[in-house]
Amino acid sequence: MARANRLIIGLGNPGPDYDGTRHNAGFMVVDRIAEQVGIALRDEAAAAMVGEGRWRGRPIALAKPLTFMNRSGQAFQALRRRYGLKPQDILVIYDDIALPLGAIRLRENGGAGGHNGIENIISHLNSTDFPRLRVGVGDSFPRGGQVRYVLEPFLEEERPDVEKAIEKAAEAALCFVRDGMLAAMNRYNRRS
Repeated sequence: MARANRLIIGLGNPGPDYDGTRHNAGFMVVDRIAEQVGIALRDEAAAAMVGEGRWRGRPIALAKPLTFMNRSGQAFQALRRRYGLKPQDILVIYDDIALPLGAIRLRENGGAGGHNGIENIISHLNSTDFPRLRVGVGDSFPRGGQVRYVLEPFLEEERPDVEKAIEKAAEAALCFVRDGMLAAMNRYNRRS
């Protein structure tokens, strides 16, 4: 069994066609964390690209599922088994149209809020009890245009807000690793 005390999973869709899209905000955050802590995601295991290492003395793992978003539960369960972790030790990072562009929000548990990736994890786990970090991508789409919107790349004028959100989300995820979920929520759920 691979070793990690905490696992951070960023949700998204695999493949170059989806790079830089709103739906891949989770991938973007995991890439930023990997860069900051010096962990390469180069191993294919448990239906995901994974990387393992140590951060501030703690063994951690990072993962980006190779399943499409609506099948994220398969990767979540395979990764959970690989690392032998409780759901509470796994932070799932994903895009959320219910949050304004650039906002982030941590939750210890809860429903899917209409997000297919989270819905699939809940279905596979048969529980809503796992921590998550939502990255706001805004909701500037016409009625019925949600699917197209989340699969489009961020606009150039949105990039500064997106960069700040990715940076803040990476910090929040590492706070979860270091200090736990309650401390991360207290620190990063404050309104600016």
